[in-house]
Amino acid sequence: MADSVRAALEERRGFVLLPFAAIAGLVVAASVPQEPAVSLLAIGWVVMALALAAARSVAAVRATVILAAAWFGFSLLPLHGALLGTQMLARPAYGTYQARVDEILSETLSEKRVIVSAITPVGDARALPIRRARLVVKAGPDLSPGDVIEGPFRFAPVPGPIYPGGFDTQFHAYFDGIGSYGSTTRSPAIVRAGSEATPEHVIDAVRRGISARIDASLGQPAAGIARAIINGDQSAVTDGARETMATAGIAHVLSVSGLHLTIVAGGVFAVLRLLLSGWEGLATRVPVKRVAAAAGIAAAVLYFAISGGNVAAFRSTLMILLVFGAVLFGRRALTMRNVAIAGIVVIATDPASVFRPSFQLSFAAVVALVGAYESLRSERLRDASLAAHAWAYGKGIVVSSLVAGAATLLFSVYHFQQTSPLGVLGNLLSLPLVGFVMMPAALLAVLAMPFGLEGPALAAMGWSIERMLDVARLVSGWSAHLSASPLLTPLALVIGVVALAWFAFLRSWWRLLGPLLAAPLVVLLAVDRPPDVLVADTTQAMAVRGPTGLELADGKAQSFALDVWRETYAEPIATAAAVRCDSVACIGESSAGFSYAIVADPAGFEEECGRDLVVTRIRAPGWCAAGVVIDADDLASHGVHWLRWNAATETFEMRPAIGSLERPWRIRP
Repeated sequence: MADSVRAALEERRGFVLLPFAAIAGLVVAASVPQEPAVSLLAIGWVVMALALAAARSVAAVRATVILAAAWFGFSLLPLHGALLGTQMLARPAYGTYQARVDEILSETLSEKRVIVSAITPVGDARALPIRRARLVVKAGPDLSPGDVIEGPFRFAPVPGPIYPGGFDTQFHAYFDGIGSYGSTTRSPAIVRAGSEATPEHVIDAVRRGISARIDASLGQPAAGIARAIINGDQSAVTDGARETMATAGIAHVLSVSGLHLTIVAGGVFAVLRLLLSGWEGLATRVPVKRVAAAAGIAAAVLYFAISGGNVAAFRSTLMILLVFGAVLFGRRALTMRNVAIAGIVVIATDPASVFRPSFQLSFAAVVALVGAYESLRSERLRDASLAAHAWAYGKGIVVSSLVAGAATLLFSVYHFQQTSPLGVLGNLLSLPLVGFVMMPAALLAVLAMPFGLEGPALAAMGWSIERMLDVARLVSGWSAHLSASPLLTPLALVIGVVALAWFAFLRSWWRLLGPLLAAPLVVLLAVDRPPDVLVADTTQAMAVRGPTGLELADGKAQSFALDVWRETYAEPIATAAAVRCDSVACIGESSAGFSYAIVADPAGFEEECGRDLVVTRIRAPGWCAAGVVIDADDLASHGVHWLRWNAATETFEMRPAIGSLERPWRIRP
């Protein structure tokens, strides 16, 4: 193994570790309780420069560069916060405002979700310190990017995570410059229409036109899936179709990513190269391969422009630009170095995306696939029979599905508590439809739309979507009793990233040691336990462990927090907990062995503060001697609370969803 590591270093393989070092720095920067001072960052860069100048060996230079990449990652969040961040709204605001529409996230018949900026109060409305806000606009006129609208708006603070370790809405909103979530109380009016010549307006008009043509030609659920594949707009995908595809392991088809961009750009490259090569005399005068590569680049960029530009699409577009760029300059195209370059660009331009599932899943999949290609690539089948090509294609799907599925499994389980045990089968049966019918039909449909001739292509696309859903239903039915939903701690992600870095760094079969060791390490060190108590911060919802699992001790049976808890912890939370209530408090006994009280009136503290747990939506007195007290201040400062009872010590392990408030994306109550 030492020889393999030495060989990797000697061939400058260490470059592929740079994005992983930057990710490590980002993780540390996001975890520290306070914002790093500018002076500390500057001192760090001075130290790195001095260390690089003092390095006297190649090994020392490489080690310093990797440390500098880690410090680069550590510096990115403060830098991006200063450039793109915003002050977060701390208390609700109501009134009449004007605002500029920057982006339309999704649109249905009843509402639109938009991003607005330049928020200006009208009349006696309170001025807001935020840069941008995300609004739900009920009905009203058709909106386009650049429009200035005016109406009665209601702005609210951005909510925190729904459970500890869950998606941190405040963190990501801050780096997107979004300081508030809001809605309109009445339909707004367009004060000034945006210029139709701006790029964002043109792209939005194209996307709208494509969606309208799809909706006119296809019914649901095919129309929603077609819009997701072409436009990147998943708002019209039905819940049933999404769940079925996820269970069958083919939900990745809904998100514009490497699969889609490769088929489109690669298809344009292959077709154009074939046509130009068959043009007698042209191939001797024109570099056909380079011309086709340039066309592939153009196709990828245009597809990215109309697809909504998510992280996976951005990373995939970068990879395609690097691959076809290598073709243009006569270099080897598919290398781990290109993956590292794409990763560094994404990290540098959008560091917060590192903490999103889309980046983690796409980055893990592409590292694993390129590594497998390096290890398993064979000679091209130029003169092979049709059967040999078909066999190679099927084998490629199986191997790709296995490799990508294994690489993303840990991240999928952590973020979604969901596995697809028959995902390889689902991909094997559905990807030929996607590759040979669905995506070519989508490309032909978009090209034919300016001439009004998209009908046959959209019909073919709709047929392939329906057949894909038939396959998904079949596979999901077979795997209905095979699914598992383990809970993992954040340490699992650290183990996964280290294993991925090991795999990317080495080229010999020693590269498999990291992933193989990751599985037992996760089982031994990173498997989490379900909670015995969950307390919501912005609603009355409270769930407590009972004889049937988590039971509803307080609040309404239907709320967003409860829906997320049910999905995350795989518990129905449908049974009402056995509590006894009077005018001041509700009390109960958990089957886990602790007693609790939900105090609604200050008069209840004197009698109930001897219990193991007291939860109250008002401020608790300092003398309350309960084992754990969670009051209004705790919920306002630290959000949702997770508790686990230790019967041996008769104490609670408690995890708040929000830790330190000394970060710019946190909202002080």
